[in-house]
Amino acid sequence: MSQLCLDNIKKAHFIGIGGISMSGLAEILNFKGMEITGSDINETELTAHLRDKGIAVTIGQKEDNIPADCGLVIYTAAVKEDNPELAAAKQMGIPVIDRAELLGCIMGMYSRSVGVAGTHGKTTTTSMVSEAMIHAGLDPTLNIGGIFTTIGSNFRIGESDYFVAESCEYFDSFSKFYPQVGIILNIEYDHTDYFKTMEQLENSFSRFAGNISPDGLLIINNEINNLEKIVSGLKCKVATYGKNGDYRAENIEYAADGKPAFDIFYKGEFKTRASLNISGLHNIENALAAFACCDFYGVDSRVIAESLDGFVGAKRRFEMKGSFNGVTVIDDYAHHPTEVAATLSAAKKHKHNKIYCAFQPHTYSRTKAFLDRFAGSFTDADVVVILDIYSAREKFDDSIHSRDLTQRIKENGKKVYYFDNFSDAKIFLVSQCEEGDMLITMGAGDINKLGEDILFTELSTLSTDEK
Repeated sequence: MSQLCLDNIKKAHFIGIGGISMSGLAEILNFKGMEITGSDINETELTAHLRDKGIAVTIGQKEDNIPADCGLVIYTAAVKEDNPELAAAKQMGIPVIDRAELLGCIMGMYSRSVGVAGTHGKTTTTSMVSEAMIHAGLDPTLNIGGIFTTIGSNFRIGESDYFVAESCEYFDSFSKFYPQVGIILNIEYDHTDYFKTMEQLENSFSRFAGNISPDGLLIINNEINNLEKIVSGLKCKVATYGKNGDYRAENIEYAADGKPAFDIFYKGEFKTRASLNISGLHNIENALAAFACCDFYGVDSRVIAESLDGFVGAKRRFEMKGSFNGVTVIDDYAHHPTEVAATLSAAKKHKHNKIYCAFQPHTYSRTKAFLDRFAGSFTDADVVVILDIYSAREKFDDSIHSRDLTQRIKENGKKVYYFDNFSDAKIFLVSQCEEGDMLITMGAGDINKLGEDILFTELSTLSTDEK
């Protein structure tokens, strides 16, 4: 769909408007003067926020939600053909496109667009690039897959030619994007309900790389397997980062709180000394990718370093939630074995006594495909608490259960406990955690509510006792 088509549309309807990306796109079109309506199956903070912006949101999906004079219907990849709103729109002859196609269309309106892709680290790296561009005064428009703390939102509308978007591989969504700069952070097997083989996943990333503008740049992790397969035949320039890459981090030092400082070199030339307010070697690599992107656009190295130093992360990415009885509570979005291990490795560098990790597996398909890898990813946790699998709209699968994961972790010699509800897990964690311990709630579902409930209850109790 072309920009001209969007310009001619006066009213659009979003099926699944409460999603983190869909809500941002809805706000962008609303800001540009289009009348927006939408629906979702659950009430959330995002749906309430959209209503505050004057967007009509209906909870529950039915054919009557589609306005008769609607010019375009946008749906998420999770919406199936039998969805009553999607079926109604097609019957009414209204043009329908998926979220990825709309995002690609919006991206095409900007001459300096950036797409950040990868199995892990997309939200953090997109936020790092955004932080640097804002700090440099480039006034970018942003669409991020999480809440970017600096702006308190997942999107921002700027008035320049810069557009930065998180670019997801699920359902080959990013194959509909044509950025000037593409970033590929890593390629690991995931989304097993869609990608049946690693080759299929690699082919998807190859198509994304091939979409980059000939006058643009692919920034890619030098340690990706089958790197040549991704970069072969590209018309754009290629810059690698990481170990033995064009951009690399040297002289890494960690402070007592686990936060790193390091020198950034480009092809052997010293660029700047940088430090981060977030932990983990994986975030040093994310910072290198963000640096390379902004370096391409001519941002001064010291300005990029200043932005990295001030970057406090995105919501649910090793987010400090508070403390109770001297116990630090952190929430993290990790839901793949590599992410779990990386987050716990970063946590270990922080001053602590014991690390308690309350993990909520995300989707039956992922838990089943990576059961053994998940079981081995909790090495740096002292105590593991496993909750029930968060289905994320997948159909129930009785061939896999959180008890299976619990048993595998136990076989690895780790202290692990299973709870089928948050209330019992909360009672256990509050009774076990002691001063100096760290409690990490982890997963891509609603596990964050567990830590928040613990903090609210404990602080309320403290307040009552003080009275």
